[in-house]
Amino acid sequence: MNVAHLDSASFEMVVDDVARSVWFDVEQIFHLACPASPAQYTRDRVGTIVTATQGTLNMLRLAHALGARILIASTSEVYGDPEQHPQRESYWGNVNPIGERACYDEGKRCAEALAVSYAQQYGVDVRIVRIFNTYGPRMDTRDGRVVSNLITQALSGQPLTIYGDGTQTRSFCYVSDLIDGLLKMMNLDNDPGPVNLGNPEELSIRELAEMVRVTSGSSSAIAWRPLPADDPTRRRPDISKARQVLGWQPTVGIREGLGRTIEHFRRRLEQRAVDRTGALAS
Repeated sequence: MNVAHLDSASFEMVVDDVARSVWFDVEQIFHLACPASPAQYTRDRVGTIVTATQGTLNMLRLAHALGARILIASTSEVYGDPEQHPQRESYWGNVNPIGERACYDEGKRCAEALAVSYAQQYGVDVRIVRIFNTYGPRMDTRDGRVVSNLITQALSGQPLTIYGDGTQTRSFCYVSDLIDGLLKMMNLDNDPGPVNLGNPEELSIRELAEMVRVTSGSSSAIAWRPLPADDPTRRRPDISKARQVLGWQPTVGIREGLGRTIEHFRRRLEQRAVDRTGALAS
């Protein structure tokens, strides 16, 4: 499990469903629950939008009852296929409300609206962060997102899958930078409104694939696939607000972060192969 490395003396894990009524006696709530990979959230579209809406409503009710501060993990997907570049928090977005990604995009947009409404109507202490693509060690090697897909394919000698012509861009934030931003946002005295958290270092998917191939030492070829519907063509955060109100900016560049992530994936895949061999031998 992804939290097995944590010290059990200072960490307790309780498995529950935020879409149902839950109760914990806490002072701060980091509401991060929701699948973030298109491969995951399109497998259970209804479950995804219920988590984003009913789950958020339940967490806001809990925060209201406890007088707790709550941080809502929103997403860069609220900007859709943006007509403004880079994306600032003031941009309202270009989202297809009935498209392939609507269960996630619109679910998160509704979650933001719920959070702001609870803050306005009930005085709940709310923070909203819009998270851009995040990656790093302990990602699920099979979660279906572009970084994990490319690394797994490269290390397994499979063709690297690129959708469309590969010129679409993304910005990738290393996990430790994101966590630093989340903590700074949670501990900010005043609510500044939604804040982008992401790395403004923009690169095309084709460039990312080549970087993964070189860094991993892979000789994999490229496999071209059609671009999925409503897939954003450009994505890069304007983090001026995060710099100003949080004193935050990323410190881990894509090359360094990819190197760390690839080595972690390599160990995971090697261990999986050993476990598979041992299971067959027994």
